[in-house]
Amino acid sequence: LLQAENDLFESYLSRTNPALLSAEEEHGPGATAHGRPKKQASVRKVLTAEQKHDLALQEVEEMRSQIDRTKMNMEKLLDGLRAQMEECDMRIAEIKKEAYEFKRDIVVGAENFRTGKTAAEKVVRYMEDKQRTKGAAIEKLRLKNTTLKSQIQKIEQQLQLKEEMGEVLHVIDFDQLKIENQQYLEKIEERNSELLRLKLTTGNTVQTLNTLKRRLRNLTSESEWLKHEITQRTDSISKVSEEVSKVELEKKHAEQFNRKLKRETGGENNMPQVLDYVAQKAELYELEREIKNWERKVEIAEIEYTRHRSIARKTREGLLM
Repeated sequence: LLQAENDLFESYLSRTNPALLSAEEEHGPGATAHGRPKKQASVRKVLTAEQKHDLALQEVEEMRSQIDRTKMNMEKLLDGLRAQMEECDMRIAEIKKEAYEFKRDIVVGAENFRTGKTAAEKVVRYMEDKQRTKGAAIEKLRLKNTTLKSQIQKIEQQLQLKEEMGEVLHVIDFDQLKIENQQYLEKIEERNSELLRLKLTTGNTVQTLNTLKRRLRNLTSESEWLKHEITQRTDSISKVSEEVSKVELEKKHAEQFNRKLKRETGGENNMPQVLDYVAQKAELYELEREIKNWERKVEIAEIEYTRHRSIARKTREGLLM
């Protein structure tokens, strides 16, 4: 207990009167500057219980203040680390997005299908677009930085004015500032959530766009194939038309030769007519169809005869029994 009191008193002296504590440590208690014992001129003073209590309360308050300051410093440090982590995550996401876009637009999209090489003008145009985008982002951040600097300067002027007017921030002001800070943090969290949602929406849109681009490439390839097929079919039709013309010409020659043969054989009175042949052929088909119908009817009649015969036999057997 005495050691605890000594430690407490030493802590109090180190905070309020460090020079006295350092002199006490150099010369030791009860010693002069030359190392000779100091004569007791008066009775040694002893702290009362009330003084010890006040001293202990002051040290407790000081420790609480140190703890609060440490917490605030740690919270600031944590906020800074969280901000750095968020910035790193956003940067990683941007790098992944840029790598994906570069692969999509340059490595795959700018490749020549025939030679297999990447088109240089597309690469240059892609880099120029990226530089313009980065320049616009830099200009935007510069304007934002300028705005924040002006706001900081305005707030510093307000604080300086309050200090000059003798205004002092009370506990209620700190509480109000904490509440406003919490509200701003909630708004920032909402904006971050909305930004994340927009990023996800953008990612889905990019995926849909890539899908549509792939479909467009497939349809373009199919269109090229169809054009090639149409060209081949047109050539085939031209060839067939030529062959038909040749066949028509051969038919005409054959008809002329046929008429010549008919004239030489004495006409075509003894020759069978085409219509008679067609009529006889139709009659033959009709007779064959009727024969098939009658054969089917005979099969049905035989099945009915067999069934009735079986029924009659069973009936006789039942009567005899």
